[in-house]
Amino acid sequence: MSIRRTKRTSRVMTAVSTAAVFALVLSGCGTDEDGKAQEGDSAPSTSSSVSQPAESSPAPQEDTAAGETVDPNANLAEVQGQSGVVLRVTQVLRDSGGFVTVQAVIENKGDTAVNPSSWVGEERGVVEASFNSVAGATLVDKAGKKRYYVLRDTDNRCLCTTKIRALQPGASTAVFMQFPAPPATTTEVDFSLPTFATASLKISG
Repeated sequence: MSIRRTKRTSRVMTAVSTAAVFALVLSGCGTDEDGKAQEGDSAPSTSSSVSQPAESSPAPQEDTAAGETVDPNANLAEVQGQSGVVLRVTQVLRDSGGFVTVQAVIENKGDTAVNPSSWVGEERGVVEASFNSVAGATLVDKAGKKRYYVLRDTDNRCLCTTKIRALQPGASTAVFMQFPAPPATTTEVDFSLPTFATASLKISG
């Protein structure tokens, strides 16, 4: 009886093992097929699965050129010059560096061309280094009783518009002049440029 039971038990175990292996093989095949089906049907392609950065317009850069931030139609003061030339001041700005910059437009409303050489002033060194400029401009702090001249570098070149061409009738040109800043308590100065009348200007900034 023990020999028969042993043989029967051995046969049963063999059958169970074979069935288990077969089941595992079927299970493995089903997983591969399912995996392939899923990969073909719903798996995103490599190109679509990578997140693409959203397109955006570049941030506007702040404009730092003083001449481009001035409203050409602004009119803080308008003074007459010779031969029908008019100077219109558009901005007088104090900045954190200790300077005051004057922006203006000079227009020839006369009938003849105007030579800008007289606007440079009479300082020989400046005249030679800053030909046809507005280096002759000055600011006067009446309260502080002090006159300020256009800044120059070590070569006597002014911090102002230079190489101004002769103004034909109807023509105009934008100019700037940079001065040392008066004390913060000074908010109004007198502005002068050779051949033009004096203008009283308020400092902003």
